[in-house]
Amino acid sequence: MAVRLLSSAIGILLAVVILIFHKTIVLNIAISLISVIMVYEVLKAAQCVKFRLTCILSLIYAVVNPFIVTGAASKYKFAVAFLLVTCIFITYIVYHNSLKYNRVMFIIAASLLISNAMSSLVILHDIDKINGLMYLIMGLCGAWLADSGAYFVGTFMGKNKLCPEVSPKKTVEGFVGGIFITGLLFMLINFGYSKILQHFTDYTVSVNYFKVCILGMALAIVGTLGDLSASVIKRQCGIKDYGNIMPGHGGLMDRFDSVVFVAPCLYAFITIFNIYK
Repeated sequence: MAVRLLSSAIGILLAVVILIFHKTIVLNIAISLISVIMVYEVLKAAQCVKFRLTCILSLIYAVVNPFIVTGAASKYKFAVAFLLVTCIFITYIVYHNSLKYNRVMFIIAASLLISNAMSSLVILHDIDKINGLMYLIMGLCGAWLADSGAYFVGTFMGKNKLCPEVSPKKTVEGFVGGIFITGLLFMLINFGYSKILQHFTDYTVSVNYFKVCILGMALAIVGTLGDLSASVIKRQCGIKDYGNIMPGHGGLMDRFDSVVFVAPCLYAFITIFNIYK
């Protein structure tokens, strides 16, 4: 437990530092490092790292992508993604005797999904000069608040297992509780945000609390989907954790699996619905 708490404290400290320097390239570098480690952990779990050239291409893409999703460089993001897929298929031909179609498709899917999902955090931050930081925070909170809420409710009220073969500790009661708790906390967080913004800056923001509540609940659902999906991969690969970079917690994929689904969902939601006025 002591190791787990220490690891959490270090993680929180690093997150605070990154958020303090969110207007600099520090954010892009942090997302880049997290993305490349997550991609490596997933490819290692699926026993794909022995195809070194193919995996190196995937890791290079994970490093580069957070720097080309916004701003002037964004015009290159499709070309870079297409180049990745093209080069991976070249290695597929080179390794045709050992690299099977299911693995090459897994490598492509993992590379594109994880890299672009994590880069969504950069997009959320840069999409709005005023509210961008709040979008970034919600992208992380939408994943972790739901998990904490589900754990709390499940501990005291959980009786029916949600997916016992995939995640034995998750319960239906915890899942439902996590959804409503996240919706409520999203309203409270945004209420505090509106007051802080009004008090410390020249800006004011009007929050649509109904949309914010729906957003929080939606993110709780897709976050659980991301968590369970990552757990299925672990079960099928016969591993307990994706890594040990965070002692007591596992790998970065173990911590950010929900974010992979939450961040793109949040971006899709705010491009359709205005939660601030």
